[in-house]
Amino acid sequence: MQYMNTLEWRDFQKVEMRVGTIIEVEDFPQARNPSYILKIDFGESIGFKKSSAQITSLYTKEALVSKKIIAVINFPPKQIGPIMSECLVTGFHREDGSVVLSTPDLDVPNGTRLA
Repeated sequence: MQYMNTLEWRDFQKVEMRVGTIIEVEDFPQARNPSYILKIDFGESIGFKKSSAQITSLYTKEALVSKKIIAVINFPPKQIGPIMSECLVTGFHREDGSVVLSTPDLDVPNGTRLA
C-alpha cells in the first residue's frame, strides 16, 4: 500500500501528543464555525493549555468536563479570533463532518506522551 506522506521515525518523534483532562468549557460565539474554548490540564510538568475545538455537534459542555483527550502540545500557538490556541485537540472526522475526539480507553496520568 502506498501512503501519501511517508515520514521517518525521527519526524514522528517530534510530535508531542499528550493526554490531558478538560477542566473548563466555554462557548465560542466569535468562531466562524460552532466551537468551544477548552481549558485542558496536562499535568504539573506541562500545565494548562487552551484550545478551540469544533466539537459542538457531538459533545455538550457538561459531557466534556473531566474528559481525557489526546492533543498535540508542541505546535506554535495560533490566534483564533480573540483566543490564542495553545494545543491541537485530536479527533476523527465522520462523513457528516462532525468530529469524534481521540481519547485513551483506560486512565493514564495527564501529560503522558503517546508511545
